[in-house]
Amino acid sequence: EVQLQASGGGLVQPGGSLRLSCAAPAFVFNGYAIGWFRRALGKEREEVSCISVGGGRTSYADSVKGRFTISRDDAKNTVYLQMNNLKLEDTAVYFCSTDTWVDCVRGRKRPSYESVYWGQGTLVTVSS
Repeated sequence: EVQLQASGGGLVQPGGSLRLSCAAPAFVFNGYAIGWFRRALGKEREEVSCISVGGGRTSYADSVKGRFTISRDDAKNTVYLQMNNLKLEDTAVYFCSTDTWVDCVRGRKRPSYESVYWGQGTLVTVSS
């Protein structure tokens, strides 16, 4: 089974920072754009950021723009999400997936169903 492994979540105070990691199999990391998503309790899933295969294209949701930064480490087959100035409303389970915004995808087309991969996510709790 192909899964993207999200990690790095934890408990932080408002204004604090965390860096999430998304470890992907090489064929996924090298072949697909990857996005970060989150689901807060009682809310719909929201995509917060994405990055293209080469890292040249990135995009952010308005809710996190200016606070979160997405990046890639080719040597580790890992996509990161640096989260700064965290707010209470950032509390959510964070996931990474290839089912991301077309703005980060070569050809600007969503990946086929067979190429959509997810993982179990990692919990970020922002609380004082």
